[in-house]
Amino acid sequence: MKEYQYDKLLNIKTTGNQWGFPSTTHYNPYEPTLYYALEVLFDHYELNREDHIIDFGSGKGRLSFFIDYYFHAKVTGIEMNEKFYNMAMKNRERYLHRTKRRGDGVQFYCCLAEEYEIELSANRFYFFNPFSVQIFQKVIQNIMQSVEESPRKIEIILYYPHDDYLYFLDNHPSFARKEEIVLPRMYDKNPYERFVIYRFTD
Repeated sequence: MKEYQYDKLLNIKTTGNQWGFPSTTHYNPYEPTLYYALEVLFDHYELNREDHIIDFGSGKGRLSFFIDYYFHAKVTGIEMNEKFYNMAMKNRERYLHRTKRRGDGVQFYCCLAEEYEIELSANRFYFFNPFSVQIFQKVIQNIMQSVEESPRKIEIILYYPHDDYLYFLDNHPSFARKEEIVLPRMYDKNPYERFVIYRFTD
């Protein structure tokens, strides 16, 4: 399906021009993950009802609704921009009205990523270059602290991965690359069009 067809199916609004640039140089402008990229990712990457995904820089909530609709896994979106957060909450209302679901599995919080307290049930963490590597390092540290408190298997999913993110995780003693998923037709023209997934090795 095309971008607007997915939005219509989910009864949400996440396409079109983006606005609301961040107020700090450490945070990047919002851009949703292409639905096509999500199709490719989940053709190769398994999720189930027991998983809990945290989406850092969740914007208008596209990833959250896609995962809830197709996989019924819990998703939490973290967004610092109040305008995008409000749009995600409106999308949530529209989505729940269409699907008749209770909505327990889709939550959004408006806060800085580095200040968000990692839920101990979370085991998958999604990043589409939402902020600088300095913020990324702080978030990874928070994730690791949560694992110390509640040991569990976790994975980091990077889309369009920034070189600084890759360098940090490739040289981190507690993480190892699990797999790489490239986007057909797009990767040949742009090597950033891929997902790189890391697992926590302790």
